Amino acid sequence: MTDSTAAQPLACSSAYVVLASQAFEPLVAFYQAFLGQDPHPHWPQRYAEFTWGGLRLGIFSPQASHAAEFQTHQAGAMSLCLEVADLDRAIAHLTRLGYPPPGPILTASHGREIYAYDPDGNRLILHQSPATVGSPAESED
Repeated sequence: MTDSTAAQPLACSSAYVVLASQAFEPLVAFYQAFLGQDPHPHWPQRYAEFTWGGLRLGIFSPQASHAAEFQTHQAGAMSLCLEVADLDRAIAHLTRLGYPPPGPILTASHGREIYAYDPDGNRLILHQSPATVGSPAESED
């Protein structure tokens, strides 16, 4: 690497999170119900993408030649963190979908949060900032 290329910043027009899944359609169905939207684009059994709150979330089914890379799923250090207006409603929604959070609500100086997991075991952190706790939006049905 030359000095001139080392000083160049990475040119990036957008960034998004992509999940690989051997159980592609059930994972797509979960995020479709959880986020309340259809994926766009959606190529059945290949790729689906959701846009929510500035996040682009892609889901893909690995090609057979790469399937072994994704077979040993271990929980990693990365979490999909979603800021919600009403944590209690979000918990109720996950519970209705059949994926209730396994632990209690955690309270910290930055707000309330809960850990949950999607059908593939990917960690979701649902977070509610202190500014939204007790806001009028929280009491709306």
